[in-house]
Formats: sequence, C-alpha cells, structure tokens
Amino acid sequence: MAKILFAAVLFCLLTAVSFAGKIPEPEELGKVVLNNTSSRAGMAPVVFDHWLHRAKFTCRLCHVDIGFAMQRGETGITADFNMQGLYCGSCHDGKREIAEKTVFASCAEKASAEERKQCARCHSRGAEGQREYQFEKFTEDFPRLPGGHSLDWEKAEEEGIITLIDFLPGISFHRDPLKAQEDFTIDVTTWASDVIFSHSKHAVWNGCELCHPEIFPSAKKGTVQYSMFQIMRGEYCGACHLNVAFSIWICNKCHTKPVR
Repeated sequence: MAKILFAAVLFCLLTAVSFAGKIPEPEELGKVVLNNTSSRAGMAPVVFDHWLHRAKFTCRLCHVDIGFAMQRGETGITADFNMQGLYCGSCHDGKREIAEKTVFASCAEKASAEERKQCARCHSRGAEGQREYQFEKFTEDFPRLPGGHSLDWEKAEEEGIITLIDFLPGISFHRDPLKAQEDFTIDVTTWASDVIFSHSKHAVWNGCELCHPEIFPSAKKGTVQYSMFQIMRGEYCGACHLNVAFSIWICNKCHTKPVR
C-alpha cells in the first residue's frame, strides 16, 4: 500500500512539473483573440475575456441561445453580424439594458469620433489601459481555490458575489427547467480516487443542452467511457476544464471520494 501511495504522489509531482507551464493564469483562462477581419480593416484584434462575461452570464446563454461555437475561431464573427444583432451584437447594440446599465454598441457603420473611442474596449490587443474592467480589481473579493491561485467561480455564485443571467429578451425562449440528476460517483480504475460529479452544479452554468449531446452523447451514467488522455486532448470534461473552467490539474476538485 505504501508503494502505491508513493507512486501516486510521485506521479502527481511529475505531472505538476510537466504541465506547470501549461496551466493558464486565472486572467488568461478562456482569453480569446479574434482577428478574422480586424487587422485587414486597420483595427487592433479583439480580446475577449471569459472571466468578465462569465461573472455576468451563464455559459449556456452565450453558447446555446446566442450561438457562439465552443471552439475558438469557429464562429466567424464580423462587424456586419454584430450590427445585425447577432453574436456580440445580441447584447452590444447600444440599447439593451443589463443590470440597470445600457450595454455599449459593439460596431457601427458610420461611427462618430466619440463612438470610435469605444472600439478599443474590444479591439484592445496592444492598446493597454483601454479596458473598463481590470481583472485584479474586479475579482479582488472572489473566493479562491485551495492554494489561493485560481478563482472559485462555483463558490462565488453560491455566495451571491456574482449573479448569472440566463435569459435575454428577444434572444432566449422560455423553457421549463429539467430536474437535475442526483450527484453520482464516476468509478476510476487507476490509483486516483473516484470522481463525484454534480449535475446540479454544472446545470447552473451550462443547463443541459450545452453538454448533451455534443460533448457527452448520452446522459445515462456509464454509457460513455472516456479517459484522462481524452480529457487532456480537450474531449469530454476537457472541453471546458482545460482552457476556460478550473484546470484539470487541480485534481482534488473532481477526485473527491476517498481512495478505495
């Protein structure tokens, strides 16, 4: 037993060293640079921060109702689409009010000099200081995961530090919520402890339709078999827990059941 535990600890240490440089900083998690047409139009590329938007909206709202692809570069956002009220323009039209604040317009065909000053709020790569919200200031009161490095978004929502919007008039449609399955154990056949998976916690952010059927083809426990190697390739849990949600290398966030 001692040898098994030693091997497990050694594996964790080696893994941590090997992947330490690959774990994004909290501010960098989900940061996407959009440059489909910006440079050709003489604009700086757009920098999209997941941390700012996930503090206000559910993932389901953006990736299901509005229709952003889960893979970067696959949506094909343009200024024309935004001005038609699609993608970023679903909210950033200069008219929609969210949390008693009018959301600034993302694009305009004939922007005034004053309106063009707003462009750097999105087209901000290489234009430091143009963003309205700064990560350190915005998240200074957020709870942290053990170690104090990564943000605990789940706890921030539970404690009411952030309030998630999951419905946009004119974009979303009313639907009766499905009853979430109870938490269940995912058996692990290696030295690691079993995973306790909570549908209810994931449903707060994702609903059901964000994960099923595109990421997990079946919702029935045990039907889909997958491994950490697949997760590390960005499949299954890795679709979110590599570059957007908390890192898969925070092992004890998922592997919470005592080792058998």
